[in-house]
Amino acid sequence: MLTGKHGPLMFHQSGGCCDGSSPMCYERGEFRTGDSDVLLGELRIDGVPDPVPFWMSAAQFAHWSHTHLTVDTVPGRGSGFSLEAPEGVRFLIRSRLLED
Repeated sequence: MLTGKHGPLMFHQSGGCCDGSSPMCYERGEFRTGDSDVLLGELRIDGVPDPVPFWMSAAQFAHWSHTHLTVDTVPGRGSGFSLEAPEGVRFLIRSRLLED
């Protein structure tokens, strides 16, 4: 739905306080990434033609590097800056420790 409304998307997770600790969804290129960000990968989503890049601040990545991360959608209100905010859902990260 978000891709249909906004075109190609991207995620960024800064690790800031409040909503900044949630993954934020933007139109691709709307959020400028730089040397202080790490590209974790590209999400492949059924029905979405282009992979969705997921970026994280390097400082946040240092804290989460030993975990498996899953981007999930749950009912609720997202951040005012994230595209899902008016849709009645929000994105969140679920994590579990990596195992050998």
